[in-house]
Amino acid sequence: MPASISMSKILSLPPSSTLLRFLPRNAIPVAFARNPGAPPTRSLRSSSRFAGSCHTGASSVTSLAGSSGEGAAAGGYEDGNLPFVNLSSDILRAELSLLKDEKAPSPLLTTLPSLQKGNSGEGHLESTPDYPSALNALYAACLAGNATENLWNFTWPAAVATLHQSLLPVAVLGFFTKLVVFVAGPLVGDLVSSLPRIPAYRSLTVIQTVAHLVSAAMVMHAFTLPRASTALELLLRPWFAVLVASTAVDRLSCVSLGIIAERDFVVQLAGVGRPVALAQANATLCRVDLICETAGASIFAFLLSRNDPLTCIKLSCLISLSALPVHIFLVGAMNRFANAIFDHHEHRRNPKAASTFDIRRIVVDASATIRHGWSEYISQPVLPASLAYVLVCFNVALAPGALMTTFLIHNGVSPLVLGAFGGSSALMGILATFMTPSLVKELGILKAGAAGLLAQSALLGAAVMVYLSGSISRQGALFIFLGLIVASRLGHMAYSVIGLQVVQTGNPIGKAKLIGATEIAVASLAELGMMAVAVAAKDVSRFGAVAVLSAAAVVAAACLYCGWLANATHELKTLFRCDDGE
Repeated sequence: MPASISMSKILSLPPSSTLLRFLPRNAIPVAFARNPGAPPTRSLRSSSRFAGSCHTGASSVTSLAGSSGEGAAAGGYEDGNLPFVNLSSDILRAELSLLKDEKAPSPLLTTLPSLQKGNSGEGHLESTPDYPSALNALYAACLAGNATENLWNFTWPAAVATLHQSLLPVAVLGFFTKLVVFVAGPLVGDLVSSLPRIPAYRSLTVIQTVAHLVSAAMVMHAFTLPRASTALELLLRPWFAVLVASTAVDRLSCVSLGIIAERDFVVQLAGVGRPVALAQANATLCRVDLICETAGASIFAFLLSRNDPLTCIKLSCLISLSALPVHIFLVGAMNRFANAIFDHHEHRRNPKAASTFDIRRIVVDASATIRHGWSEYISQPVLPASLAYVLVCFNVALAPGALMTTFLIHNGVSPLVLGAFGGSSALMGILATFMTPSLVKELGILKAGAAGLLAQSALLGAAVMVYLSGSISRQGALFIFLGLIVASRLGHMAYSVIGLQVVQTGNPIGKAKLIGATEIAVASLAELGMMAVAVAAKDVSRFGAVAVLSAAAVVAAACLYCGWLANATHELKTLFRCDDGE
């Protein structure tokens, strides 16, 4: 081929491209073959936009025109013009996409590395989400929903702890809540996959708010009754049974919303094959949740320092009701910004199954779904990373939560210290989300996860040693104990961000929600076991045993993950190619 033949002339199209829409994908009409004797035709579009990206020289020309074969030989060229012959369908679609939309990137440009403008262009593509405006709307929706959720998570343990001087009521509530999530987790994942995303998300938001209101009504009703003389008497009262049920529904709704947001919305909005954009979106979601946790702890501390628990509950309900319409609106805005991609869900239920109501069939289908969920979970290539996360979930004592709040209240800690503890823990988590990208850049994603687990286990071990020293009753030792727990949140959140992306990368999108729901169910099983230990402990004086088990679980998680990393398989190295050169 003469050197005068340019790439732009290979890619030039005749002006009769209006007929292209009526042709099959791979068909090139005879009218497009230029007559050698005819005057040269002008391309519909200046090809400099395409050819400017082609920097691979003759090899690119060969690959693009390699299929021309006989056509090139049959049709001569004059005045330096090349006959238009057997252009590949990929190139044709690329040019058509450019004609259709000036702003739309060509599929060829995004799929062929040789056509990228070096590594910087490829890196920019990987770090740019498909729908940035929709992601911002998702962050705002999560901000509205998580703020009220975190406020309620601080409010109800404090209110229930004042009803009786025992760990038992809070532990029993936590036990049954985790039990429901453990049993229904895989079913929720399958149900979410079978429903339209936006209506399902909005319905779950309403259900969660109603559960908040019912729980608040039960606690307020409990304050109007005479105090129970024993913890068992309190547990047998009817209002407590309703509180258990509403709290379980609240938690199940929260799990479902998290599955949709973290395993579906953020993955599709970031875009397939854009790991940097996905990592940034995951980190931003974590920051939003931690900001909400900080705000919830601060608002709770402010309200409790100025009001009684009953007033705090009423104000929490008011905030939940105010945030509900904002949350629903923002989810709809997210879908509009994403060109309504969530109006189409992957799976639809069998219409024949929906037409009849058969209890036995429902039970059989539910059992099959649970077995399928467990089977997919166990067979995933990144199972040890997920199991390490499950072991971290055993830590229900040495973390901001219901048991720690109850322990501190029973030890006479002021509401301001409670709020400072919760808020500083969340701020440490936010700091971890900014530190994690640098950690991943230096160590690689897999080793960065190991570093987070090792740091968390070391700090929690030190906190347990301080507690077991017996000096926890002194204010200075108590602050050191709480400070070590706060510092451990750096490692905890670093692994939460990294572990989430490891699981997202290791599993296909079609299975992500089912595996994610099953993972949450297994994590709830871990928390369920620890809540059973807390129920057995009953008294606050036995909090140390729960604390030791919590720290031991984190140490076991670090050992499991590091052992998996030390014996990495070929499949693991293939999934995380970026870590090969560590």
